[in-house]
Amino acid sequence: MLDQIWNGWRAEYVAGAATAATGVAGDGRSVFSRLLESGLDDLELNIIHRAKLCFAILNAFPYSPGHVLVLPYRQTPALEDLDQAETTELWSTVRDAVCAIKGAYRPDGLNVGLNLGRAAGGSIGEHLHVHVVPRWVGDSNFMTSIANARTIPEALDQTAERLREHWPTPTAPRSG
Repeated sequence: MLDQIWNGWRAEYVAGAATAATGVAGDGRSVFSRLLESGLDDLELNIIHRAKLCFAILNAFPYSPGHVLVLPYRQTPALEDLDQAETTELWSTVRDAVCAIKGAYRPDGLNVGLNLGRAAGGSIGEHLHVHVVPRWVGDSNFMTSIANARTIPEALDQTAERLREHWPTPTAPRSG
């Protein structure tokens, strides 16, 4: 198990994110569906971009700064359940996330992928989402190797702002 290390001034956020990241509600709604229905605005939710059928949001527990999740609004666990319009927009939004991350962070590489189902490592298997993760040579530092922990050097709201500034097709964040 890999621990996350956050700065103390982020404790309020972490407490809220830990509560929100419980997975699926008793009624079957994923954490993503609950966030979208919360009435909070995009700045509070760290939603980076909204399109007609899909959106991009920061991972609440990122592997590295700039870790974005791209997902359809419609909750579905399976890639094959997406219709053609959702499929097209999902991958177009993934492409835009890659461009934004490259522009904002200049990483040495990126990981782009899905974990379909719990057996594949999907923590929220009920709502398909694509991870877009910037990577740097040597980003597996001693903390990960010896302490089973990862340090995140940037607050999520700063990450969100950087990515919004570099998004190829910007949209204004929605208010609650």
